[in-house]
Amino acid sequence: MRIGELSRKTGVNSHQLRYYETQGLLKPERGPNGYREYGPGTVLVVTQIRRLLAAGLSTQDIGYILPCATGPDVEVEPCAELIDMLRARLDGLDDRIDTLSRTRASLSDFITATERHPAPA
Repeated sequence: MRIGELSRKTGVNSHQLRYYETQGLLKPERGPNGYREYGPGTVLVVTQIRRLLAAGLSTQDIGYILPCATGPDVEVEPCAELIDMLRARLDGLDDRIDTLSRTRASLSDFITATERHPAPA
């Protein structure tokens, strides 16, 4: 199938599909006319890519995981390196959440302190 058909089947625009190709996530064949030709399994791969992106993984992370992924729900064969990478990603998210929570609390305190002072006349 060509890129337009893949786009229709997955709901992912052609520009994004070409980006996935530049990131090494999709590897279409080229027809004699130079057009990209995608195999029938590519719809599943695009579905997996989208789910992994929704989980906050980078395309670099996805490139590492994708060869081990199976099924539309992205089940992966566990291995130490993969689990370590995913845990590190989760730890990074937890760190960012903690930082944002502290920043939010500081801003809230600043607003409260500012509201206690009467407005200048």
